[in-house]
Amino acid sequence: MNEILSAILLGVVQGLTEFLPVSSSGHLVLFHSFLGASGDQVMFDLVLHVGTLLPVLVVYREDLLGIVRDVFAGEVPFLERRGVRLLLLMIVGTIPTGIIGLLLEDVFEQLFSNVLSVGIALGVTGFVLWSTRYASPGKQDERTMPVWKAIVIGLAQGAAITPGISRSGSTIAAALLLGLDRETAARYSFLLSIPAISGAFILKLGDVEGGDVSLLPLIVGFVAAAVSGYLALRFLIGLVRRGDFSRFSWYLWPLSAVTIAWALFA
Repeated sequence: MNEILSAILLGVVQGLTEFLPVSSSGHLVLFHSFLGASGDQVMFDLVLHVGTLLPVLVVYREDLLGIVRDVFAGEVPFLERRGVRLLLLMIVGTIPTGIIGLLLEDVFEQLFSNVLSVGIALGVTGFVLWSTRYASPGKQDERTMPVWKAIVIGLAQGAAITPGISRSGSTIAAALLLGLDRETAARYSFLLSIPAISGAFILKLGDVEGGDVSLLPLIVGFVAAAVSGYLALRFLIGLVRRGDFSRFSWYLWPLSAVTIAWALFA
């Protein structure tokens, strides 16, 4: 029963923090430390991340279907189709993320066992979110967004592999500061998460330990992550549309201070 409750708790934490700009990886490191979790955590974390991929596919299904339609048919030239343009921007944004992840994989792995670095990174995320208060209202969408901005947002996503740096917070903040409109900033950020999560899942499959795997905690964690992730995604999209999401800084800064203190003195 304790194992099931832990799976539910970690699934909800993953679902909420994957989309809310507070770093899912950082929270999972902290919860694993507090709960003293054992076993094949690689497999469990992979299942939770796949659980949070499902809400993105559901919420942005029309954009994904539009990409498929525009790739195979359209009345305007190929590169001028909205879906094709969006797909190219997703590919361009994914490249720097993949390069950073592959080149610095060992560094990031070490950070996952360093609670102090997580605490510092959470504080950095707070400042990143706070900077969006000074972003001018953007007007660009995927049709007018230049390729170099997709590269910059991809670099922000790559930096967010660091536990404690929020992926959604970094990419949405970068998009807003670069002049994208709020709707496009949120949509591009979450569409960009699809290849990132899928690629990480494929790469990490080789790290899964053999032996017996308890399916019930995996299933419960997956469902908890998917449901809570859907609710969090809908909430954040609405928040970005309405305006300021820098208010999450007031959650991250105290959490950063407590985590740093705990790492140094506990």
